[in-house]
Amino acid sequence: MTQLLILSVSAGNGHVRAAQALAAAAALLGPPRSAVHIDAMAHVAGGFRKVYTDWYLQLVNRAPELWSYLHQKADSTPHSATSQRLRRGIERVSAGALLREIQRAKPRAIVCTHFLPAELLMRERARGRVDCPVWLQVTDYDLHNMWIVPGMAGYLAATEEVAFRMRARGLPADRIHVTGIPVMPAFSQPDAPGLARDACVARLGLDPARRVVLMASGGAGVGDLPSMVERVLAQGGPGSDFQVIAVAGRNAAAHEALAALAQRRPGRLVALGFTDEMEKLMAAADLVVTKPGGLTISECLALGKPMLLVSPIPGQEEHNAGFLMEEGAAWLAYDTIGLEYKLARLMAAPEQLARMAGRSRALGKPDAARRVLDCVLAGT
Repeated sequence: MTQLLILSVSAGNGHVRAAQALAAAAALLGPPRSAVHIDAMAHVAGGFRKVYTDWYLQLVNRAPELWSYLHQKADSTPHSATSQRLRRGIERVSAGALLREIQRAKPRAIVCTHFLPAELLMRERARGRVDCPVWLQVTDYDLHNMWIVPGMAGYLAATEEVAFRMRARGLPADRIHVTGIPVMPAFSQPDAPGLARDACVARLGLDPARRVVLMASGGAGVGDLPSMVERVLAQGGPGSDFQVIAVAGRNAAAHEALAALAQRRPGRLVALGFTDEMEKLMAAADLVVTKPGGLTISECLALGKPMLLVSPIPGQEEHNAGFLMEEGAAWLAYDTIGLEYKLARLMAAPEQLARMAGRSRALGKPDAARRVLDCVLAGT
């Protein structure tokens, strides 16, 4: 029997990373705190998976205005509406294999990091086919109507405001817990020796005496990452003597272009592809330029890093950006010109960066995964 089953959905990477963080934190607790992570999309019909994941990614990248409209429309549509009932019916028909996989696992508790498996299990519990408690972890800093799934054993919120919104939308107050959004154990000890800023900078071959900017994003409205990096490195004036760590991820073309740029800018740029040591790159940075995805900004907050946000997806990422700016932990650049201008301002204002870093650290919940496990496993 599995003590804890964690269900994610690979529509974007954040829901999966939150689930992986919970599984990793459970592993550190050791037996009998066993946990199994399942990506729901690996156990649904192929056509449904393609529509649910590929269509979402193409929509937010190619038609953000349409996605913004759909996001707002779904937020105001009652769960009892015909369109919502039809959507849930299609999900049930497509997820038979997933439900059988859950039955085989025989979990003592379940945590969902996406609303889709939570909705499926709500129906299963109502029909007596699932008898263990099911919890729902919200992975953004705002609350959309799709996360309002009745009948869960508990709801795990990023902030007090998200918890307030849960209560205002009718979820029972005694089932709501403010835990933060789970991050991997590597981010959970920001003061660990392995995350010392100067050591992480030196390990990359950069100068610890100069400021470092981590750039890990590019997209619609701001431009591709190599061109963004080239433009910010060409800046002159006060504060322009900064260094850049650019992470292209699995984009081979972007990595190649960044590597060529690094050769032309010796001592100014480190170009990286995919990495599993993002915590060390963030630890080295004095400023992180990133999209405001819920998991990425949670990692930045856990390490107390100020952020310059770019290219937010309409809806959830815009709301994440609003939260960070309101709290003083981030600035937002809407386009390439804004990115250049605001980066130059921040690099010339170390006192502003320090204030933002202080606010970021105050907001961070590096122990969020452990808080979640404490809630979920308390009764198992």
